[in-house]
Amino acid sequence: MIDDYDWPGGREAMLRFGPATGPVVIAAMPLFEEANHTRAFIVTILRALAERGVASALPDLPGTGESLIETEEISLNIWQKAFSCAAKALKGDHGPPHGIAFRGGALFDSTAPLASRWHFAPVAGESLVRDMLRTRLAAGKAGDAIDPTGPVIELAGNRLSHVLLAELERATPSSAPPLRVVRLDTDTLSADRRIAGPPLWRRTEPGNDQALARQLADDIAAWIATCAA
Repeated sequence: MIDDYDWPGGREAMLRFGPATGPVVIAAMPLFEEANHTRAFIVTILRALAERGVASALPDLPGTGESLIETEEISLNIWQKAFSCAAKALKGDHGPPHGIAFRGGALFDSTAPLASRWHFAPVAGESLVRDMLRTRLAAGKAGDAIDPTGPVIELAGNRLSHVLLAELERATPSSAPPLRVVRLDTDTLSADRRIAGPPLWRRTEPGNDQALARQLADDIAAWIATCAA
């Protein structure tokens, strides 16, 4: 079902899945090109959660998806505010939602009113910016210092403000409890569980992995049940 939510800058779309009662999760997508590569995979997880009796929502944040706002007008603070508003919009139907964040999505769920947080392969903003700058250099374009007063820069096909990039360089995944972190078994960073599977966000084209999606849906559902106990 297509729904929407209001935030101080306007109204954005939000996909809804699953039952009208019971627990609900709100998903925070990866950032930029990683979102394009993993959207089908994340939707598969949300549909699998619906089969397990867990409702979910996937909001478009300002400057992403079907939003009419240009990405170059966005800051990390705007994303945090909008995500918090989307979470509040769900609270009336189900109680406080549980947050599930993928990769860079873990950088903007810290201020949202969430019952718990579940992160898959969370990454620091500095790492994301470094990867985008590396891609820019590989394309034969000059590197740019991150100066908050500088002009808009095109990175990985996105026109981004230096304000956003400077904010991302300082941003780290939320550590607010209760928190569960799941990573691929090839990831050496700290995690509560490691699971075998491909890093879909690294592929050159969008992809999916039904088996991995089912395993992650099982883990999310079990985590929510633990938090409710």
